[in-house]
Amino acid sequence: MYSQISRLVDQLDSQVAPNDVLGWACPVPFFGEIALAKVATVGINPSNREFVDKAGTELAEPARRLPTLSSLGRASWDDATGDDIRSIALGCRRYFQGNPYRQWFDVLDRMLCAGGASYYDSTACHVDLVAYATSTKWGILPGAVRDDLMRRGRSTIAELIRDSAVDVLVLNGRAVVSEFVQFADASLVAREVDSWTLPRSSGTGVGGIAYEGVIDAIGEVAMDRSIRVIGYNHNLQSSFGVTTEVMQRIGEWVGATVASATAS
Repeated sequence: MYSQISRLVDQLDSQVAPNDVLGWACPVPFFGEIALAKVATVGINPSNREFVDKAGTELAEPARRLPTLSSLGRASWDDATGDDIRSIALGCRRYFQGNPYRQWFDVLDRMLCAGGASYYDSTACHVDLVAYATSTKWGILPGAVRDDLMRRGRSTIAELIRDSAVDVLVLNGRAVVSEFVQFADASLVAREVDSWTLPRSSGTGVGGIAYEGVIDAIGEVAMDRSIRVIGYNHNLQSSFGVTTEVMQRIGEWVGATVASATAS
């Protein structure tokens, strides 16, 4: 993972990163023990809240979550050393042992726990398709910027997944599903799941959709195994009206898939 993180750091010090990228924040391609976890939830890119508070001020000790130029004592990423790369890797690996962004991750962890996995015992980890936090929400970024960030990190993220212990990727929400299909050049089968319907006070509820597929490559990078990819259309953190019951059912489905993948 050190060579991949070094490459991601090089993209920050090359001055070619878009202005929307938090250039002083380290790249975060994964959260948790990716070398141990059998399941990885997938998101698009790290939240800026991994590095700043509500007022936009950089987090300092003991609230700091991940390394930055200031915490490493560097003026720019040009000055990064091998020790700095190892510090970033360690920060990513031990993320859930420190001060994780619980408002976001604990929602997913409740779903994972329903299926017997958790970020907090290293049976699960999280992977982002883009390793850089941005000052602007992903959906508001210009399309050309989003495409560029996806393209430049694709092979690096693919190599990290290839070299990991992960057997199942879990796509959290319709937006992640859409981005992953393009990112990995993958094909997923969609099916309606009645028991995942989100109730509404009037009218019909919001239907649940499950996505499933198997990949043996991400872009040009071949995996050394077949990896199951599953997802759901409800964004568990932001979909209005996600019930505990629906979250439980999604988690049980994820757990059954992980059990099947690791047993085969």
